[in-house]
Amino acid sequence: MRHGTVAIVGRPNVGKSSLFNRLAGDKLAITDDASGVTRDRLYAKCEWLDQQFAIIDTGGIELSDVPFMFEIRAQAELAIDEADVIIFVCDGRVGITKEDSDVMTILHKSKKPVIVAANKIDDVKFMDNIYEFYNFGVEEVFAISTLHGIGIGDLLDKIVELLPEKKSKKYDDTIEFCLIGQPNVGKSSLTNAILGTERVIVSDIAGTTRDAIDTPFTRDGADYVVIDTAGIRKTGKIYENAEKYSFLRAIKAIERSSVVLLLLDATKEIEEQDKRVAGYAMDANKAVIIVVNKWDAVEKNDKSMQEWIKKIKSHFVFLDYAPIVFVSALKNQRVHTVFEQIKIVYQNYTRRVATNVLNDVLLDATLIQQAPFFNGDRLKIYYASQVEKNPPSFVLFVNDPNYLHFSYQRYLENKLREAFSFEGTPIKFILRKKED
Repeated sequence: MRHGTVAIVGRPNVGKSSLFNRLAGDKLAITDDASGVTRDRLYAKCEWLDQQFAIIDTGGIELSDVPFMFEIRAQAELAIDEADVIIFVCDGRVGITKEDSDVMTILHKSKKPVIVAANKIDDVKFMDNIYEFYNFGVEEVFAISTLHGIGIGDLLDKIVELLPEKKSKKYDDTIEFCLIGQPNVGKSSLTNAILGTERVIVSDIAGTTRDAIDTPFTRDGADYVVIDTAGIRKTGKIYENAEKYSFLRAIKAIERSSVVLLLLDATKEIEEQDKRVAGYAMDANKAVIIVVNKWDAVEKNDKSMQEWIKKIKSHFVFLDYAPIVFVSALKNQRVHTVFEQIKIVYQNYTRRVATNVLNDVLLDATLIQQAPFFNGDRLKIYYASQVEKNPPSFVLFVNDPNYLHFSYQRYLENKLREAFSFEGTPIKFILRKKED
């Protein structure tokens, strides 16, 4: 299994964002004929031949003094530093320019595998243009057209070939968890409280932590690894290059974890960005615990905690399975409740259900409430089996997957949560049509 990160670089207006959109399978990056439209790096996941990897779109690299060019170049260089493989996009119709040569000079210094992609080759009459790009000293040049999808498959084959082999899990029999949240919610303070030491820098200045920091430790006979991450700030408000760089590290920390602690600041209102941050953990199918920090700084009464729980439930409807704990990392208050929940949700995240018990629960659920008519017929479940854990994933063999309404899927999920302890973990359903 291979994984890794691929950066798309090149001078302005050669089609980098168009290639990014083509690989991501969606129009995530802004494309425009005007040069310099992409100023910030964008991230997405790409899958090819059962291999998954991250792709980074970058602003065009120029060595001129046009507005924002210093920042754009810095962003691109950070992306290059983060990448395992680099796609160097050039304009196949124009040929090599001085700016292309300047970019290649930067790429040679990176010592990373570089794939040269000559874009805009959407007609055979331009094919001879690609031979000029062999002057870069590369073994192969890929003629592509991001507009028409020409040559993209061959390009992806080469990417997968160059990606590093996925390493085995670094920590065996260990609960790996990370802390995510907006800057200055107290992630580093909570990490220090958990470890009982000043492991990471703590500061009132937002964005002090620039990298993900792994720290193995043992507590009550159980082995853990805590991964502290930089605060995830709304993209439009990220001004420092290092914060952009740390964003991808935070996403990688989520992917490496089993349990994610989503930190909220009790002294502030819940913001849309808090929900976006939570969405990263949900998209990665990780177990989640919502931690309300700085609880010591709130004027409280006997209803304060319930009011906060109600508010969280209304904002994070998509995480209604996540337990909620209240702590003060600064004063080391109620930190033990975090560990209680980590152990519980990890057990649920890795839980396996016996096939006969699973089918009994689903049979009872369908007898209590039949599936509604949807798309012309009613769903029938013949058999179910758990095929995966981390998170618990169940295959349902049915008459037709198209007959499952989302509300009935929600009903089945709730019935499983009632029957088994799945607090804190998502549940996945995979529907397959039962063949006669």
